[in-house]
Amino acid sequence: MHHRGISIFTRRILTNSNFVRTATTFCYYSFHSNPLTPKPNGSRLFSFTPRHHHRAPPDPDGPSHHMKEDGVSVCSQMWIENFREPDKVVTNLSSYLRRFELWVLAYQKVCADEMGAYMPRSSIQRSALEDLLALRNAVLDSRFKWGARLDFFIKSPKDKTDYGSLSKRKIKGILTTTQPPAFQDRIVQEVLLMVLEPVYEARFSQKSFAFRPGRNAHTVLRAVRRSFAGYLWYIKGDLSTILDGMKVGMVINALMRDVRDKKVIDLVKSALVTPVITSKVDDGEKKKRVKRKHQKKRVLAEDEPKPDPYWLETFFGFAPEEAEKDPSWGHCGILSPLLANVCLDELDRWMEGKIKEFFLPSKSDVIWNSPEGESERGNTSWPEFVPTSGPDKTRKMDYVRYGGHILIGVRGPRADAATLRKQLIEFCDQKYMLKLDNESLPIEHITKGIMFLDHVLCRRVVYPTLRYTATGGKIISEKGVGTLLSVTASLKQCIKQFRKLNFLKGDRDPDPQPCFRMFHATQAHSNAQMNKFLSTMVEWYRYADNRKKIVNFCSYIIRGSLAKLYAAKYKLRSRAKVYKIGSRNLSRPLKEKKGQSPEYHNLLRMGLVESIDGLHFTRMSLVPETDYSPFPNNWRPDHEKALLEYIRLEDPKSLEEQRSCIREQGLVSPQDYISMLVWNYKRNAIMLDQLSLFKSDSINAVKDQQLLLGSNQEVHDNETKEMEGSEGIHVAQM
Repeated sequence: MHHRGISIFTRRILTNSNFVRTATTFCYYSFHSNPLTPKPNGSRLFSFTPRHHHRAPPDPDGPSHHMKEDGVSVCSQMWIENFREPDKVVTNLSSYLRRFELWVLAYQKVCADEMGAYMPRSSIQRSALEDLLALRNAVLDSRFKWGARLDFFIKSPKDKTDYGSLSKRKIKGILTTTQPPAFQDRIVQEVLLMVLEPVYEARFSQKSFAFRPGRNAHTVLRAVRRSFAGYLWYIKGDLSTILDGMKVGMVINALMRDVRDKKVIDLVKSALVTPVITSKVDDGEKKKRVKRKHQKKRVLAEDEPKPDPYWLETFFGFAPEEAEKDPSWGHCGILSPLLANVCLDELDRWMEGKIKEFFLPSKSDVIWNSPEGESERGNTSWPEFVPTSGPDKTRKMDYVRYGGHILIGVRGPRADAATLRKQLIEFCDQKYMLKLDNESLPIEHITKGIMFLDHVLCRRVVYPTLRYTATGGKIISEKGVGTLLSVTASLKQCIKQFRKLNFLKGDRDPDPQPCFRMFHATQAHSNAQMNKFLSTMVEWYRYADNRKKIVNFCSYIIRGSLAKLYAAKYKLRSRAKVYKIGSRNLSRPLKEKKGQSPEYHNLLRMGLVESIDGLHFTRMSLVPETDYSPFPNNWRPDHEKALLEYIRLEDPKSLEEQRSCIREQGLVSPQDYISMLVWNYKRNAIMLDQLSLFKSDSINAVKDQQLLLGSNQEVHDNETKEMEGSEGIHVAQM
């Protein structure tokens, strides 16, 4: 009986998680309810009284009573449900709007943006939770209004303004001038984003890459390198005017294709319809402002987030044209990029249909023989190698979209690209009421170079040696002709961005200019800032064929700019003098005008001065190589792959396949292992009963049998000793 109890208890633990919590709670209170009560053997269990026993019982009417589970688990549940049935029309989003856990999670996210630090759920004050609950009820009861200026359901922890005691002049200024989005508006935007994003991420096309989790400009470049090799004609389109705003009816119609929840649709519609108050300051008011001569340095408040560092602002200045515009529609805020993708998803679906219609494979083509993508066959040594000669070429087309910018590659005659452009112009006119012309959708040949995301797409003709085995086993080597798609960083665009940031001047022979913004910073701080900038540039040009050249040029400009700054700051007259004292990477101190002064090293050893890091990538050999890692054909982000794998494993068919595979391979599952243990215990008990009946006249056997059946308490407490005792019985009885 003791063995059977162990097996049943183990089975319940492995199959029922609720039983684990119940059993743990029961054991805890049975042993710790009265720790001073002596046990049967006269000993006392070591125990303590937890602190939470002294807490007051939770208030059933409090806001925390509405939180049944964690907000992240609720979001995960929404993602799983939508990815399990991506084509289903969603009608029950209001039930998620009622989940108070999502509102608390949205409050934490907005507070992190507002305060610069994450706020745990346990540190949220009860008054804030009550205000948050009032905001949720107002949204559900249609009492919430976007863009409120004076009346709030919940305010930011930073906002200490008493709006009831403001003067008429201040109230008029608040109501008539441009104000940042209200704190409560941003919370509602976050909740709507958490509710709508999983619905549409399961439906969006794999051809769009902007404003989506897990996708960025690098994935676009890798997709272009993977799928656009061998294309001759390119259509580059700029539809970014759509990101400035669309008619409300178009946005709502696009939403209602997949979402039929009146509460959510009305919220989004009111955010688009409610006017945003914008006002510009008159030039006369600007002239009245006089800058003080001795202006004090601004000190940040304790809960105020720090501004972006100089290196990050500098890198943002290198943002490509395709990534500069971020949509902002009405009071939608962070919901605007998602709505833009919802509207442009119709264009993606239309282009996917055109790709299938245009595909016409050649009989002799072993690389492009399916519309879904390239086959695994072909020349494995040259994954991007595509033959360019031959009368009957495969006609193929591909398409990617990054925000409002599209790139279409066409393999075939130029007339096909012109026909596609005409159809695209008609589609945008009918669907988005966007008037395009041939100049806004130019058709360019690959030999001219196509600029996309500050990278130039061009073609390299290669003549590889092809070795194959002919009939009879003879190995033949011959020169082949093919093309490789080259994704190269634009040096011209890089110079343009550096000039915009005042790091250099001149066109043909760019000359670095001193970055005087870092004049009052120490040498160690300036070098550290520029090293972070250079490291970020190395990562940005990770997939460029000329990564070493472009990063070495950036390092030259930054190093020359810092050298001119140090020459002006320490009065060293020239860059050559700076390099002579501070070395090539500017790692030696320039303050003492002695690069290797013993005083500096002594202070450095004692920790009284900060060490100076030299600039990175001062030589081309120090720059990492280009990342040519292959990009999968049907690539998906990691979170989508995890979701699809989880859904597949939850499918009963997949579970049955796994069980059959385990049986075929001779493997045993944990439940089968427990069943086997139970069967072994029963078999041993039957054998012992038979032995005891066969030798009933033996006094030693009877004593051993009594010990086995429970007279010995230690055997019941220790399973290992029990097994050893059973083996001893066998030896004694035989």
